[in-house]
Amino acid sequence: MIIPLQQDGVFLADLDRAGESAPESLHVWWLGQSGFLVQWGQNRLLLDPYLSDSLTRKYATTDKPHVRMTERVVDPSRLSGIGLVTATHAHTDHLDPETLVPLVASNPGLRLVFPEAIRSLAAARSGLPPESLIGLDAPSPGRTVGPGSISEVTVGAFRIQAVPAAHEALDCDPLGRLSCLGFLIRVGSWTVYHSGDTILFPGLEDRLREARIDLAFLPINGRSPERRVAGNLWGLEAATLAHQAGIGTVVPCHYELFEFNTASPEEFEARCQALQQPYHRLQAGGRLTLEPRSCP
Repeated sequence: MIIPLQQDGVFLADLDRAGESAPESLHVWWLGQSGFLVQWGQNRLLLDPYLSDSLTRKYATTDKPHVRMTERVVDPSRLSGIGLVTATHAHTDHLDPETLVPLVASNPGLRLVFPEAIRSLAAARSGLPPESLIGLDAPSPGRTVGPGSISEVTVGAFRIQAVPAAHEALDCDPLGRLSCLGFLIRVGSWTVYHSGDTILFPGLEDRLREARIDLAFLPINGRSPERRVAGNLWGLEAATLAHQAGIGTVVPCHYELFEFNTASPEEFEARCQALQQPYHRLQAGGRLTLEPRSCP
């Protein structure tokens, strides 16, 4: 079992220490899988957190056991000061009731951003009232946002803009709203991209290049039919996409959580080095800090 670099009380102390010692910097911690905590000053955002063993228990007696590789970073009920949480799609490792319910209890006023296409599921799994639920959709080649949908929202210091994601395909609900999204997050002087689960599709590279992204989180676990789950970018693809889209720094994710659905980051790192693409490999519970830009 992989032990997180920082865990429980040590992890929580680092959140507070970072905010106190460098409030103008952007701090990011990897929570495992596709989960990240983003902090700027006193503002905290959770991206697709999975902080339970719900899937390990669910599949324990099946032919697809979800054997955990890395210990949990922190009990979600111990996280405080969280104003906003995202879920890029409906899969439980991105929209987990056993993570969301304790988060809601310990963070009054918490709001959840998700694809409008999965609103009923987001409501059921989070237990949040309608006024705390923010459903988004994203325009994609040949289509506009679905009826009655919005593509961006500002909550506190964070502006969230939806972009398409293809978890094998650009899937839509019966009203034409995308079921899987990525999110562009603008906070302070930075633009951060969380792809959610995605593979490459026409228009993605151009959309990301337009956004002038400082920091991106991209999955590297790839896709293999024998896993019987929807696939993602391979490490080589993630590194190449980051380079071609002009991304400032890319962080790999979606690996080292479940034994049946992981990949080594070595291919990703080697490709980044070959392309001279800046990257940062985080350990679960580890922190990356981006310093404030100096004025010209």
